[in-house]
Amino acid sequence: MTIKEELKAEIKEEGGEKDELEALDALEREAAEYNKDAEIDRILKAFKLDAYAVLDLQPGVPDSDIKICYRKKSLLIHPDKTSNPQAPEAFDRLKKAQTELMDEKARTRLDECIADARMLLMRERKLTVDSEEVKNPDKEFREAWRRKTVEVLVDNEARRRRQLKAQMQEEGREQKKEDEEIESRKRRREHEQAWEQTRENRIGSWRDFQQGKADGVEKAGKKKKKMKVLG
Repeated sequence: MTIKEELKAEIKEEGGEKDELEALDALEREAAEYNKDAEIDRILKAFKLDAYAVLDLQPGVPDSDIKICYRKKSLLIHPDKTSNPQAPEAFDRLKKAQTELMDEKARTRLDECIADARMLLMRERKLTVDSEEVKNPDKEFREAWRRKTVEVLVDNEARRRRQLKAQMQEEGREQKKEDEEIESRKRRREHEQAWEQTRENRIGSWRDFQQGKADGVEKAGKKKKKMKVLG
């Protein structure tokens, strides 16, 4: 029997009024809303590049735990189940985190970042894998590990964005070069078409020129005959 059921049973045994039961229901609804708001706030404050943190899970958990955790939390904070205006954003982050952890490649990349963070923390503290602090990490070590994980994830994301920007710039240069080549070919085609279209005019002009030249030679010959002096 739940606490709510026990309280209701006590109220009925003591001959409680209906308004007492309604007050109990109101308190329960208020507590439920408080839990929803608290979970929404926790998700939004979690580092969104760390899917484990968003789902409040430890690295290395089996897929079944991820599915169960997501199902419970998604039902708790679903936008249709609460009036909290931040519920849609929190729900989207929760869904994205679950999708990432269920993707083998994405989860492997995240696990590698977490392992790198652990190694860096051990190096800073001059620890080995046999150190008690590493084999049985306390709350302080786990928190430091999570902070170091955030640093590694931020560095990796910054590097990814730089690479993406460089790739886009390179693609932009290649696209510009291709566009210039296309425009150059277009201009050559237009020039060739214009040249072909004026071919007949050029041939006609040449014929006229040649004919004019022949006529001039013929006239000059006639004039020379007329100017011949008889001895």
